[in-house]
Amino acid sequence: MRRTAPLLALCLAATGLTACTAADTTPPAAPAGITAQAGSATSVHVMWQAAADAVTNYQVFQAGRLVRELPADKTMVDITGLSPQTGYAFTVRARDAAGNTSAPSASAEATTPAAKAEDRQAPTAPARTTGRADGPRSATLSWSTATDDTGVTAYDVYQGGIRIHTAGPGETGTALTGLQPDTGYTFTVRARDGADNSSPDGPAVEVTTPPSAGQGPGTAPAEFTATASPGAVTLTWTAPDTGRPTTEYELHVNGRPVTAIQFGAGAVPASGAAGVEHRLTVTEPAGTRWTLKLRARLPDGNWGAFSAERSIVLAA
Repeated sequence: MRRTAPLLALCLAATGLTACTAADTTPPAAPAGITAQAGSATSVHVMWQAAADAVTNYQVFQAGRLVRELPADKTMVDITGLSPQTGYAFTVRARDAAGNTSAPSASAEATTPAAKAEDRQAPTAPARTTGRADGPRSATLSWSTATDDTGVTAYDVYQGGIRIHTAGPGETGTALTGLQPDTGYTFTVRARDGADNSSPDGPAVEVTTPPSAGQGPGTAPAEFTATASPGAVTLTWTAPDTGRPTTEYELHVNGRPVTAIQFGAGAVPASGAAGVEHRLTVTEPAGTRWTLKLRARLPDGNWGAFSAERSIVLAA
């Protein structure tokens, strides 16, 4: 005991802390689920699963050389500027706030296809898309094959206009993970060729994930629709069944909140009521494309889950 007190006092004096805390020297686990898919003659799409540990960024390596660094909320990247008909191998490392770096992930390999000169013809869109929820945080999506004059090299999955997954040319389905419980999603698929020409969207498919265990009734507005007319957009939906009327909704356009929809006394839709309607006056030019989604303010003051997302073009 005679030696412990002086050592503790020395530690406190040196650090200015109220206790001695060991430095974090434990690295995160290596990222799992890494895949690589050639998207064109000069690019490869690399994806991996989000780390279970708290990380601040990911580092992507090609043949041991750092080629990209990404924040922790990004788990895929396009590596561009590559050579046609060349094999590449990629690994990913995770870093935490203390600067600890994980071991490399497993290696993912891809070979870029041959370049096609002056290829300006896009593939056809996949003619059919189907989807189903597999649980609160996952879904399975499938599509029909597309055609192209030089050959399809990849299929890109979009949600809300944002690419979230890339599959290989021989694939007609994929499992999507990292979704939110009790949430409506609208997915589309585009085909891509070796010159990076993308097809139009295939048919949209809607998937609603179920609530998590103990989460209670669904909180997303159901049967959400958006209809454009000259100078206006009309929204309709079914109010979430929360047990009490919902007086406020938040509308997001192109991924950003733009307005709060509030119902006054005597006009508040009942819990679970169908046919709720709101009309927006718009001043943006005709031909402007909007994607819209809606969520409700719950009785506990929190925001509920988003509705399915709708895409419209403003009318003349």
